[in-house]
Amino acid sequence: MSEHHEGHPHPEHNRPSTYYEKMTAAVLELVAEKGILSPAQITHSIEVMDARGPHLGARVVAKAWSDPAFKSRLLADGSAACRELGIDVGALKLVVVENSPGVHNVIVCTLCSCYPKMLLGIPPAWYKSKAYRARTVREPRKVLAEFGLELEPATSVRVHDSTADMRYLVLPMRPAGTEGWSEEQLAELVTRD
Repeated sequence: MSEHHEGHPHPEHNRPSTYYEKMTAAVLELVAEKGILSPAQITHSIEVMDARGPHLGARVVAKAWSDPAFKSRLLADGSAACRELGIDVGALKLVVVENSPGVHNVIVCTLCSCYPKMLLGIPPAWYKSKAYRARTVREPRKVLAEFGLELEPATSVRVHDSTADMRYLVLPMRPAGTEGWSEEQLAELVTRD
């Protein structure tokens, strides 16, 4: 047993709750008390949300890289293809766009920060920033260069704007030299960014 469980609680457990933590606890208690959701349903919903993350998007990309038929279905209907893998994207329409040697896709949500949380988890701070949202539409090459990606002048940059009911996922090009790799190995190469 660790010393934190032997009379020395974890330091984070000793701090007072924030206003938002108190409000969250009160709302959850009220929802359960009113019979809207049971404590088990609330716990399950939180577990489902916590299970979302970039590993799901990486799994989708790796499957598309290794299975041409799946890739075709993914590009035709991203939502249905994700459901094939047991990934629930809800009622949102998932549009998958593919990078190629001549085209690089960039995703933004100019109005707020709509993001495919069901596949990638919580959006990074830069994605939600006003600067990213405004500049990506006006000067996508400059923004990409700031992220360390210098594109050839001949490469076309396409900017896609997410909406309240539609999200995008970019299917990157499969890296050279990965022929014969398993989906698990391929998934390890994929990052959220």
